[in-house]
Amino acid sequence: MSVYDQYETVIGLEIHVQLATQSKAFCGDDARFGAAPNTHVSAISLGHPGTLPRLNKRQVEYAVQLGLALGCEIQRHNTFDRKNYFYADLPKGYQITQDRRPICVGGALQIPSAEGEKSIRIHHIHMEEDAGKSIHDQDPQHSLVDLNRAGVPLLEIVTEPDLRSPEEVDALMTAMRQLVRYLEISDGNMEEGSLRCDCNVSVRLRGSDQLGERCEVKNLNSMRFARRAIAYERRRQIDLIEAGCKAEQQTLNFDPVSGMTSPLRDKEDAHDYRYFPEPDLPPVQLDEAYVDQLRATLPPLPWALRTELATDYQLSPYNAELLTQEKATALYFKRLAAETPHFKAAANLLINKLLPWVQERKTPLADFPLTTDQLAELIQLIADDRVSNAVAYQRLFPALLDRPEARPLALAEALDLIQSQDDDFMATLVREVIEQHPDKVAAYRQGKKNLLGFFMGQVMRQSKGRANPKTAEALLQRTLAAD
Repeated sequence: MSVYDQYETVIGLEIHVQLATQSKAFCGDDARFGAAPNTHVSAISLGHPGTLPRLNKRQVEYAVQLGLALGCEIQRHNTFDRKNYFYADLPKGYQITQDRRPICVGGALQIPSAEGEKSIRIHHIHMEEDAGKSIHDQDPQHSLVDLNRAGVPLLEIVTEPDLRSPEEVDALMTAMRQLVRYLEISDGNMEEGSLRCDCNVSVRLRGSDQLGERCEVKNLNSMRFARRAIAYERRRQIDLIEAGCKAEQQTLNFDPVSGMTSPLRDKEDAHDYRYFPEPDLPPVQLDEAYVDQLRATLPPLPWALRTELATDYQLSPYNAELLTQEKATALYFKRLAAETPHFKAAANLLINKLLPWVQERKTPLADFPLTTDQLAELIQLIADDRVSNAVAYQRLFPALLDRPEARPLALAEALDLIQSQDDDFMATLVREVIEQHPDKVAAYRQGKKNLLGFFMGQVMRQSKGRANPKTAEALLQRTLAAD
């Protein structure tokens, strides 16, 4: 066992979810991503003296919905605070956040792990506003500041230190991204900063219940970077301990080029931020009717849909997982399954044909040109052995996409794709193939039974796909077995 195997990594996350609101958290500025620098700003988001914030009610709704989905306790009375620190892209010199009474407390999210399903506890979720963005790579002598993001509404999800590996962090972030997209409260786009995390990493000897000194790696907006940062930080801290030193509590930056972390500043404690109640925003008071109303708006959640697809529709866990990665895909499958009893065939058609088609064209599944009724008819043609699976996928399906107004049966007949049920036709076809390959027949009868696949290929090719594979195989075996 290496020295590194003697240690356990302990990780807690602070996940920042940028909300899909039209306006910012405390003013009416446009919150959309991608505008020219410093164009989505106003006197309020720039922190001019005398300006006052006003709460965005949609931010509260989204926070409650996320809390309900995660099984949190929704705090009926919650408040805002000022978190004071200086940074160039924080125009007010403080951030409006929630410290003493966050909107959601407790809860958990299940993730897959090496030991099976694992529950990651949520400490709390609070509402806050984002800072702007400092840009260090566009001018050789100066850092630039874009304040478009300043004031954009965020939810910060703080987990308990329940994670033990980069893979579990990846699984949690993947599950959280899926959840916020199901709820339609965020697009979860890590490349655009809509979802990012700070990782609090420490190490301890295996078997110990004493937490080590944690270091916080800031603003990881890529799972690849997060995995690399955690792996590096784990090794760095173990090396320090083994050398007789200790890891100091710090805030760290991760450099994806070098793959190393470096100190940004000593890790602040709460008193360093001089939290105090936000004087310009009243407490948020939620009544039961409001919470119940938002609970009624929750969509089917991914874990419930996975269970439903595996139990009610008898799909494999793998296919159930694939079909529930996006809410639109899962709901489309349920609409298709309402049209056909052949659930596994419907899942295979959706996974193997529809999803690649829409992904290649970057179009929503809702815009797929064929109706679920047409797809169900196509599936039934295969189930009834009227069209072979290969012909349906390789010839009939593309032809339907070219003529989306056509019915599958009528088009199959027009293209002469219907499998023949004529026994004389099949017998003649098999006899001709056998007569054309006497050497292969002799080899088959001498024990090379794998040549059956060769004969099947010849029959299907000469029939142009119209031979029924089951009938052809049975007839071939009988004929080849005869002297």
